[in-house]
Amino acid sequence: MASRMRDGAMRPYQPNSQRGLNYERRVLLLAMMAAVPGLVALAGWLWWSGADSQAWLGLFTPVCLLSMAMAAYLRRRVVFPLYTLSNLLEALREGDFSLRGTRARRGDAIGEVIWEINALSETLRQQRLRVEETLALLTKVMAAVDIAIFAFDSQQRLRLINPAGERLLARKADEVQGLLASELGLDDSLAIDNAATIKHAFPGGAGTFDVRHAVFREGGLRNDLLTITDLSQALREEERRAWQRLIRVLGHELNNSLAPIKSMATTLADLLMREPPPSDWREDAGYGLGVIAERADALARFMAGYTALAKLPPPRKRSVDLSGLLARVRTLETRVPVSSDIAEGIHVEVDPDQLEQALINLVKNAAEASVALQGGVSIHAIVQAAVVRIEVIDEGPGLSGSENLFVPFFTTKPGGSGIGLVLARQIVEAHGGSLRLRNRTDRSGCVAEVVLPA
Repeated sequence: MASRMRDGAMRPYQPNSQRGLNYERRVLLLAMMAAVPGLVALAGWLWWSGADSQAWLGLFTPVCLLSMAMAAYLRRRVVFPLYTLSNLLEALREGDFSLRGTRARRGDAIGEVIWEINALSETLRQQRLRVEETLALLTKVMAAVDIAIFAFDSQQRLRLINPAGERLLARKADEVQGLLASELGLDDSLAIDNAATIKHAFPGGAGTFDVRHAVFREGGLRNDLLTITDLSQALREEERRAWQRLIRVLGHELNNSLAPIKSMATTLADLLMREPPPSDWREDAGYGLGVIAERADALARFMAGYTALAKLPPPRKRSVDLSGLLARVRTLETRVPVSSDIAEGIHVEVDPDQLEQALINLVKNAAEASVALQGGVSIHAIVQAAVVRIEVIDEGPGLSGSENLFVPFFTTKPGGSGIGLVLARQIVEAHGGSLRLRNRTDRSGCVAEVVLPA
């Protein structure tokens, strides 16, 4: 046993302190005892032959001395390899894996042991090298990431911090090492069970942060790992891009309506200022006012679409037979043939009104794309694992670009509102699903894929 249980805890093994012959002396004694039968036989022969004292002294004494020398030599040959093994094991215990034992060979008892110890030393050296390389990589990764990382021991004292954590606390690592989480203002973050998004003011900056807390054990004791990500800059950048897209689309739509309204208003003003007025001024005025009314109606539809997108209510879910819902959607489209391949008995927990509206928009877009090539539309619905997959497949020209498909109010169709796809995706995501568009691989056309939880 390399350890002993004492008072309920593991303690290092202590050698037996009782007095007695050690291993080396026992080996020497056994070697000398091995020579006793020979010496007894020699003494019996000398006594039987009636040898005098000179014969005893000249023959028996050298044999005794030779036996003692052979016993000492045998003791050395037995003990010396054990000291070598002890030195090798001590080097391994001290972490020195460069020491190797000689005379390591197969087919020899001691040689086998030395061979295995050398192999163990090489294995441990390779493992330590991999650990050191992994730690070096981990250190570089922690220094490179822009996420504050903190590790606390079982008493919630800081053990590890990376450069991003130093910036967040506005203090150097050597200043905060060993301080309590409460002294660093991180005790509230440690109280989070798993992950949360919070608004907080740290010494290094205030804003919105993603906080993640995990627990690990070292030496049987609980330790805490805390990561804090500053979301403020990312949120501001995403908000800026969203505003840019929205303003670009709003500006495009407003210009499309206001430019002809302004032009027609100027034309009508010039017409009314003429003296005498032209004979057909009533027709020109009626046409101009009609253009102004048409563009005003377009702006009204635009604002109505914006309102519908911005005020979508949360879904009221209930169990719905998907085949019946898709059958109603299919019958609403009459411009192109719509086929379906829907398994019976598929039920989903959805808001039927909202999901039907989303699917109507997808089928409508598919039909408009298929009309130009006199194609058709097909609807497929299957259950895969824990999701229901609905595909609306058209036979149109396909997608030329997908970067602006889900930008609100962006449209490539004359008279389009640009909210159909956006509204459909918003409805699907409100149900915990996803919507994506991709081109067909078997022929021209597009596939709108809706994935919902089963």
